[in-house]
Amino acid sequence: MKRALVTVAVLCWIGAACGSRDAGDPAWRAALERDRAGKDALFRTDRSPLTPAQRSSFAGLVYFAPDPSWNVRATFEPAAAPDTIRFVTSTGSFDVYLRAGRARFQHRGRDLALTVYRSAESDSYFLPFSDTTSGESTYGAGRYLDPGVPAVGGFDLDFNRTYNPYCAYNSGWVCPVAPAENHLDVAVRAGEKNFGHEH
Repeated sequence: MKRALVTVAVLCWIGAACGSRDAGDPAWRAALERDRAGKDALFRTDRSPLTPAQRSSFAGLVYFAPDPSWNVRATFEPAAAPDTIRFVTSTGSFDVYLRAGRARFQHRGRDLALTVYRSAESDSYFLPFSDTTSGESTYGAGRYLDPGVPAVGGFDLDFNRTYNPYCAYNSGWVCPVAPAENHLDVAVRAGEKNFGHEH
């Protein structure tokens, strides 16, 4: 079994700049579309998480249309004493992470929050979540979002850059499942849809 935890390198497929963007700026939309095209190109190579048989018929990943309302500014509340959480993986094993703190943001007037985690083995941050689209138009075990390095003064979360764990493509990968504490009771119609989902 292969283990996969996709990080910022996956989001910046072809060297496009990541980070804060003005949601109303055409450059933000153009960068998003370039990154999506770059990811499709990568998935057609032998570095793809797809099997050779899947690659032979791969027609591109499917996404929600870019939605500037899901490019949000969040505040970060660091954990006073980061504790550990054991993530169940797609094969029933466990991965250990630290709760780094809570990201709080608004979407269309609604207050929302997600826990940001830090790897127990490195300084990388991790934000898995599920929402009411999970298991329907999006992957049932949740999706991932790279939070960068959270800053107490505020940091950007662009849910249009939400992506699937490699387990969404085939079962040969071992991936952490989004924990129940990071379920959003809203439909996040932004980012990557379930593999093979056409609508």
